[in-house]
Amino acid sequence: MNAAATIRDYYEALRRGEPLYPYFAERPDVVKFGVGERLVGYDAIAEGLREQTRTTEDWTVESDDLRVTERDGYAYFSDSVFMSWTDREADHEYALTTRWSGTMERRAVGDEDDEAEWLFVGMHVSTPYVD
Repeated sequence: MNAAATIRDYYEALRRGEPLYPYFAERPDVVKFGVGERLVGYDAIAEGLREQTRTTEDWTVESDDLRVTERDGYAYFSDSVFMSWTDREADHEYALTTRWSGTMERRAVGDEDDEAEWLFVGMHVSTPYVD
């Protein structure tokens, strides 16, 4: 799977309510910025994403402009994504146009070079500034 396919798969996992932390590199320096959060390190990201999956449902994730560049085992990406979801605990629905960007690294899974996976090492999701 290439980096772009991994990102699309991440979006689909979010829609289905599946675990998202396996998409991140298990490293202490991995970072995820969400609309209202900053998570540093794999353990913090895994816990934050578990909590998100536990407390939210009915995700819509519509990618509008995914751009991905792969280089020598690394990739960078950007996208414009409409998202909506329901926070079960607050009984509130959210709908946001967001900007995504980040970096990924390619990690060998087996002995064969084609058995590699792409993992996020940095992800930033934000909303555009409106004055």
